[in-house]
Amino acid sequence: MTAQLIAWALITPFTLAFIYAGIHEYRRYKSGGKANYGLTYDEETGTTYITGIGDEEGYQIDDYDPSTYRDPDVAVAQEEPATDPDSPADDDPEADDRPGTSRP
Repeated sequence: MTAQLIAWALITPFTLAFIYAGIHEYRRYKSGGKANYGLTYDEETGTTYITGIGDEEGYQIDDYDPSTYRDPDVAVAQEEPATDPDSPADDDPEADDRPGTSRP
């Protein structure tokens, strides 16, 4: 295989994808007019992503407070049940007879 054929094989998919995206955006522009693209915040996952947003849906810096986000991974770790202070396992490390919990 020649170097030119390899170059064409690598460049062609990207060129076709770029042309397709241009045609798709042009058709969307003709049917819907100018679009606003921006970051949208998903409160459930705490992430942002780029999407088309309306005029009223844009980012409002006054409405955003990052200190109100609760990480689900951290929340699960904090909600684990506490051990019973009267349990014999707290007093005697050898008292726990469950398999896989023996201590050296």
